[in-house]
Amino acid sequence: MAIPRRGVSNIRTRSGTVDQADIAFKTYLKVSCLEMERARRSKERESAMQRVKLIDARFQEIDAEKDELLKSQGERNVERSNGKPIDAKPNPVPSKKAAGFKLRY
Repeated sequence: MAIPRRGVSNIRTRSGTVDQADIAFKTYLKVSCLEMERARRSKERESAMQRVKLIDARFQEIDAEKDELLKSQGERNVERSNGKPIDAKPNPVPSKKAAGFKLRY
C-alpha cells in the first residue's frame, strides 16, 4: 500500500476557528479605543469652547470701544429715556460714479 503524498494544502491550521479568548480580547481592545477617542474629543471640545469664549469676549470689547468712539464724535447720545443707546444714522450710499475700482477675474 502506497503512502499518499501530502502537500502544503493538506496541513491543518487553526485559521477559521474562533476562541472565546480572542473574542473577549478584541472586544476589550475596541472598548479601549473608543475610550481613547472619547478622551481626545473631550479635549477638542474644551479647546473649542475656550476659543468661543475668547471670541465672545472680543466681540464685547469691540462693541464697547465702538460705542466709546462714536460717543466721542457725538454720533450717539448716551441713552434714550428707555435706557437703550441711540444708534447713529447710517451713512448715505455712495453713487456708482463715486465707486472705486472693479476687480475682474
